[in-house]
Amino acid sequence: MSNLLVSMIALISGGIGVFAFSPYDYWGVTYLSLLGLIYIAKHPQKRTALWATFLWGLSFFSIGTSWLHVSIHQFGGSPLWLSYGLVVLLAAYLSLYPMLFTYLIQRFKVQSAVIFAVIWTFTEFLRGWVLTGFPWLQFGYSQIDSPFYGLAPIFGVTGLTFFTLWASAVIFNGISALFQAQKKWHVLLANMAMLAVIGVLSAYASQQNYVQKQTDQALTITLAQGNIEQNLKWDPDYLNSTLEIYSRQITENLGKTDLIILPESALPTLENHIQPFFNALKQAGQKANTDVIIGTVYRDDNVGKLLNSITVVDPTYQAETAQRYNKHHLVPFGEYVPLESLLRPLGSVFNLPMSAFQQGKEIQPALNIKNRLFTPAICYEIILGEQLRRNLAGKAGFILTISNDAWFGDSHGPWQHLQMARMRALELGRPLVRATNTGISVFVDEQGKIIAQAPQFTETTLTQRIEPTQGWTPYAKLGNLPLYILSFLFIAVRGLGALLKRKLTKNTAL
Repeated sequence: MSNLLVSMIALISGGIGVFAFSPYDYWGVTYLSLLGLIYIAKHPQKRTALWATFLWGLSFFSIGTSWLHVSIHQFGGSPLWLSYGLVVLLAAYLSLYPMLFTYLIQRFKVQSAVIFAVIWTFTEFLRGWVLTGFPWLQFGYSQIDSPFYGLAPIFGVTGLTFFTLWASAVIFNGISALFQAQKKWHVLLANMAMLAVIGVLSAYASQQNYVQKQTDQALTITLAQGNIEQNLKWDPDYLNSTLEIYSRQITENLGKTDLIILPESALPTLENHIQPFFNALKQAGQKANTDVIIGTVYRDDNVGKLLNSITVVDPTYQAETAQRYNKHHLVPFGEYVPLESLLRPLGSVFNLPMSAFQQGKEIQPALNIKNRLFTPAICYEIILGEQLRRNLAGKAGFILTISNDAWFGDSHGPWQHLQMARMRALELGRPLVRATNTGISVFVDEQGKIIAQAPQFTETTLTQRIEPTQGWTPYAKLGNLPLYILSFLFIAVRGLGALLKRKLTKNTAL
């Protein structure tokens, strides 16, 4: 097959992979995309395989993260060509990880379907860790509405990605067996049996009840979606309009709900500078028996930090001692600038509004609202399953996430973000509440299913009575440890089998 045709297969199979994710949700496309990747990874010419894999990754990540150009171009002030160029540059970097996958497949002449999955898991771990990590577009997310969703509470999204790659490699090996001159029916049957095992395991897992609803602990919660346009949000002249919008939404729901939640950095000024607003809110909430959670920008003068914060306004509120969660995992260039002294002078792309935050602690206490515990995550942090799992510690009954996806307009970025938030609910067996500025504000149950959703790009509120859960999913308790142990065992078994085969061959020759 010509190199041109292999390159075309790579570009097409990589590009269509994006349609497996939200808002398209054609989860079956995952397997078509991965079949293309496996095909080119096994190409007999190593150089062709590596180049085609790079093209696969470039196509997949360029289309999948194209929403980033909106913030770079519209709000960073960069020319359109530069914003798209930076997206392609990021995609080229991310493509190095699939290339490493192919290199290892070629280097060790891998044939086993499960070892394909082990190697992919290793490269995905690196992608989520190196340079603070960017674990976006893991294929496991695309399976949240597939028959395999039941694997997530056991192995998490990393394990669901593992089984997705495994199933794809099994299908590939089965198809290959059919097209060989001497058809290896035993290989085809063995691979079909493995697929059946994966299917049975998923079906069994989906029937398990790992957590229990606490019906007597239900809360009525209201999400406030202000729909403040991003080009107005940080305009000082628009601050009073923003305060008016959220004041009205809060006032309309005081006394009707237990908790009102405003999105990330809902009030675009320092919390320290508008204490009269917070004190008035505290008094009104105390009279109505309604607490308020607000995404704020807070300056901690004790340690000299500017923080992306979640603040609880309850009867005990004082800015210095309030219940507070401070964002730990900051987004490079969006919330802080690496090599700041060198990069900031280069242009507006490195000077987005509020790009000078400092980190909060990695592990922080849950927020206590009317004696119910909420484990929080701000925006990007919701994609970091292990960080959220460690903060949950099996104690909180709810997951809370706030965000401002107005940065990405009407692209598919906010929908991918929501899909990942849903996965956290499924993995940890906790209902999730998600308040955003322009959408998508939702309530999600412990199965990862949306139970109420506000329309996007609409100024509105969304109210739902929702019950916390207690108990542990296997993933909540053990994280990725079982998957890593399984991966090690698979490698050990395959290695031992290869060693025994070589010894038998040598003895036969003698």
